[in-house]
Amino acid sequence: MGAWLSTGFELIDERFKKLAFPNVHVEKLYSGCRWAEGPAWFAAGRYLVWSDIPNDRMMRWDETDGSVSVFRQPAMNSNGHTVDLEGRLVSCEHRGRCVSRTEHDGRRIALADSFEGKRFNSPNDVIVKSDGSVWFTDPSYGIDSDYEGDASTSEIGACNVYRLDSVSGHVTLVAGDFVQPNGLAFSPDESFLYIADTGATHLANGPHHVRRFKVSDDGASISGGEVFTICAVGLYDGFRVDVHGNLWLSAGDGVHCHSSDGTLLGKILIPEAVSNVCFGGPKLNRLFICGTTSLYSVYLNTRAAPRGGCR
Repeated sequence: MGAWLSTGFELIDERFKKLAFPNVHVEKLYSGCRWAEGPAWFAAGRYLVWSDIPNDRMMRWDETDGSVSVFRQPAMNSNGHTVDLEGRLVSCEHRGRCVSRTEHDGRRIALADSFEGKRFNSPNDVIVKSDGSVWFTDPSYGIDSDYEGDASTSEIGACNVYRLDSVSGHVTLVAGDFVQPNGLAFSPDESFLYIADTGATHLANGPHHVRRFKVSDDGASISGGEVFTICAVGLYDGFRVDVHGNLWLSAGDGVHCHSSDGTLLGKILIPEAVSNVCFGGPKLNRLFICGTTSLYSVYLNTRAAPRGGCR
């Protein structure tokens, strides 16, 4: 069945044929990271920014000439990134224990660093909704050791998902029943929010799945939270949703593509564990993939949802 595609793909459901090209191959763009994470695409500059967390740096890949350079170092052991409605970089900082924003003039400002007077653990992944609100996860990975942040005790005593209001700056807790909340993304119409739980890193037989929540009519809260899919290889970490509602999920053997009904359609095979992905390129049809040590990309027959988190 999989022979229809190049060796970089695995066909599981016939619907995957509409999303992957048979003559396209995965490209390795860079190698030399310790833990590559959090890609974000900047359309105006035609470049990609991503994190190399243990090396405390952010990297930059330039589409115009394929060059790679250090975007920022030190980088507060930044993890996930996205781009807001005004084209500014929004980042999750392990060492800063905050969500920050880089202004157009280069200034870095902290958007949120605490909840009810207690410092966050280590914000991990972030998305921006069409109303400008910032949604982010706060697991403990950045305070578990000195490798990806500063070892510390959790002040909150839990790992939660939060919403930052773009007007008031008020932070609300939107989900508090996770072991280790990780990647997150909205459906194309923002009626659903998908959130990964990688709690298996901390609990024997812990969660390694993605849950789906219903977004309230006012767009400020969520409900439900049934398990959408369970990862069979490693953990589902960061992910993005395409214009058709398919989820492109990072996993231990590459990127898994699930339809909105939960069916596993196919895989992009990567020789390293994948941490996160992002759509980019002029047509937003190029998937950038952060493997453990490397940055990869592949062209797909789909594109990012309008507010898929990475534009």
